[in-house]
Amino acid sequence: MAKLKYEIIETIGIITESAKGWNKELNLISWNDREPKYDLRDWDQNHEKMGKGITLSKEELIKLKNLINELDLD
Repeated sequence: MAKLKYEIIETIGIITESAKGWNKELNLISWNDREPKYDLRDWDQNHEKMGKGITLSKEELIKLKNLINELDLD
């Protein structure tokens, strides 16, 4: 399997931290030297290991934000 190359361009924020020290984070990441995308996934403390996650373009993130804003969470 080819090695996955990534560069965290910007750390936007931590959503949660697990008891094992992993953080669910929203970051702007360039995967394999491609255009950076917004990325939501679990990371270890050193950003060397990661869990499964999702990547979104800016347009997709805006649509998700709008959908979340429409939710009735009360």
